[in-house]
Amino acid sequence: MTNPSNIFIGGASRGVGREIAKYLTAQNFKIKALLRTADTAAELEAIGIQTVLGNALNMSDVERAILANDRIYAVISTIGGLPQDGEKADFLGNKNLIDAAVKAGVQKFILVTSIGTGNSVVAMPPQALEALRPVLIEKEKAEQHLIASGLTYTIIRPGGLKSEPATGNGILTEDPRIIGSINRADVAQLVVRSLISDSVNNKILSAVDRNMVYPGQPEFVELSLDQ
Repeated sequence: MTNPSNIFIGGASRGVGREIAKYLTAQNFKIKALLRTADTAAELEAIGIQTVLGNALNMSDVERAILANDRIYAVISTIGGLPQDGEKADFLGNKNLIDAAVKAGVQKFILVTSIGTGNSVVAMPPQALEALRPVLIEKEKAEQHLIASGLTYTIIRPGGLKSEPATGNGILTEDPRIIGSINRADVAQLVVRSLISDSVNNKILSAVDRNMVYPGQPEFVELSLDQ
């Protein structure tokens, strides 16, 4: 795989998306980010990110951002909401990004969702599952839309997210039974490595810190990103 140059990020204003944007710009990738508000635009532009104001729930905004002059190599999306939020971007926002990516002919789409989505529902404690169910349903719809799109995809489902510095112990596994915690910065590192690895193409992966796996988990196989 050739090294990607132009990367589009949905969700770069906060959390994992912002960490991804920081890692990619530090490695001299050319980044374009869709922002719903201008609050973080100056900060992102200061580190070399091109920002486009628009709402992922509005298809015309998304197409204006993705179908611009510079061809986008890959799209990374971390967009989503909380159960108490209004109209959720977890499905519709991601659907718009996926559909625009198909039109743009991008070569890879990385979608960050959550453990508890799809078949990883078996990993979730019942109380947490009940609280997050509305969001997880929307995330699963987004995953299925991406799988059916024909794009080369990687779906990464992080466990419980923490805001500490990266430990370097983040791992990916195809085993949907696994659950644990992981720092946002480590998720970002895994996403960036997945961008240029063929071993994760068309796979759905859970992401945890190998030292933060919850007690009582079955043995599992880590996926190598070195291929």
